[in-house]
Amino acid sequence: MAIDLKKGQRIDLTKGQASLKTIKVGLGWDVAKPKGSGGFFKKMFAAAAPEIDCDASVLLIHKNGKLESKHDVVFFGNLKHSSGSVLHMGDNRTGEGDGDDEVVMVELAKVPANIHRLVFVVNIYDSAARNLDFGMIENAFIRIVDNSSNKELGKFNLTDSYAGKTSLIVGEVYREENDWKFAATGEGTNDASLSEIQRRYS
Repeated sequence: MAIDLKKGQRIDLTKGQASLKTIKVGLGWDVAKPKGSGGFFKKMFAAAAPEIDCDASVLLIHKNGKLESKHDVVFFGNLKHSSGSVLHMGDNRTGEGDGDDEVVMVELAKVPANIHRLVFVVNIYDSAARNLDFGMIENAFIRIVDNSSNKELGKFNLTDSYAGKTSLIVGEVYREENDWKFAATGEGTNDASLSEIQRRYS
């Protein structure tokens, strides 16, 4: 049974599950709906609502807590890590529809030994120029799935208010001795781009 995670909670992914080889990390979000009963004003809001392009990325962090190379960032412009361990399945520019909006596959055995953490982040593309923030986004989540069985191991729904924030550090998959674990982070930041997020780990 999947675990419904709270902010700050950690779960063990591989302990007792030696067969776990590849995980699917699904991230999702929706553009916030207008408040109220609908009608004329709802239609006006829908016509004026901006298109919001959220981008999911993965930072492969070394044991020293640093991002050692720009090649250790997997995102829509670099869909596959050189080790073959992390594969981004492509950009979704609208967030429309149910389920995962963007998906990252992680082959745990291929993650290089010097990589300690995989940090999953979501930022709003061109947020500063278009005056966009995560107060305009709702139903954001990250979930971890055993790819071989399609069993959901854990899901973290980000329920905090992130108004004014332009990036989210959503969660981390990390090593602890021989096991892989997941931490539900849910930290909002004012970083305006993926490059700014990367500087946090430089």
